[in-house]
Amino acid sequence: MVPEPQVDLAGLQREFERTLLGGERKFTRIQVSERAGISIQRAERMWHALGFATVPDDEVAFTDDDVEALRLVAALEDDGFIEAEMESSLARKLGQTQSRLASWQSAMFLDFLAGSKLSADESIEVAGLLLPAMERLQTYVWRRHLAAAAGRAVAGSDELARGVRAVGFADIVSYTRLTRRLTEAELGELIEKFEGMAADVVALNGGRVIKSMGDEVLFVTDTAAQGAAVALALQDAVTADENLPELRIGLAYGTILIRLGDVYGEVVNLAARLTTECKPGRVLADRELATALDGHSSYAVHRLRRVAVRGYRHLVPYAIQRA
Repeated sequence: MVPEPQVDLAGLQREFERTLLGGERKFTRIQVSERAGISIQRAERMWHALGFATVPDDEVAFTDDDVEALRLVAALEDDGFIEAEMESSLARKLGQTQSRLASWQSAMFLDFLAGSKLSADESIEVAGLLLPAMERLQTYVWRRHLAAAAGRAVAGSDELARGVRAVGFADIVSYTRLTRRLTEAELGELIEKFEGMAADVVALNGGRVIKSMGDEVLFVTDTAAQGAAVALALQDAVTADENLPELRIGLAYGTILIRLGDVYGEVVNLAARLTTECKPGRVLADRELATALDGHSSYAVHRLRRVAVRGYRHLVPYAIQRA
């Protein structure tokens, strides 16, 4: 009986890694900082901000692309495009965004490999073909979003330029109970469906998803009416799909800080507090958003009793419905 050939797993891993990283690991962290022309402290700060763990001084862990990436980030500050204190924030946001994307893509690729029955060499070949396609697609999507964001900034009114927005939180009801009842696969499918539905509804009604957090979606719109339209459309979509759980949605309207793609400020806090007070299937708004909708032909606003929530002892919620 002829023995089966032994698979060189270490060699395959190195080849697969070389394909993903675009080259061989050949530098230590000190060598990388020297070649990038920056201090080791600055290189480590950026490396950590990007979301990567510290490696020992003598470990050969970096490629030519790592050197080039550090040079690019450093050049943005050195050339005056970003301030020194923004360097780590920029790297952190890039790292967080790309980490989530990479986790999803790697899981998708592994599922594909599991069902394709490809050999190890064939898998590496597929990865080499897939990477450039994904890079081009990601660049295309990023440029389109960048163009849209720039267009809003240039064409916006003074009010929009100051960061006046409607902010909304859509939260899955009884999510903790669902995590106990569903399998991991079922929970993953539910979250994927919820996030996909929310992204579609928000975009169709003129809003933008800021971030998804599993059981919750944070979105913004330029006007109070768009915020109400998004919230009510989300509730309609959930009602129409028996496989999606009920939602609580809180809305608030006012000036927010928009920084590196995220939003901050009292308006964001108000929307979050209103979400916790909201009954399943309903939409609650703050006074500012209710006032902005006053007289609008498409929406009915009903003042409710004051509530005491963390940070707000006399919060007045308003129920939003279609007229």
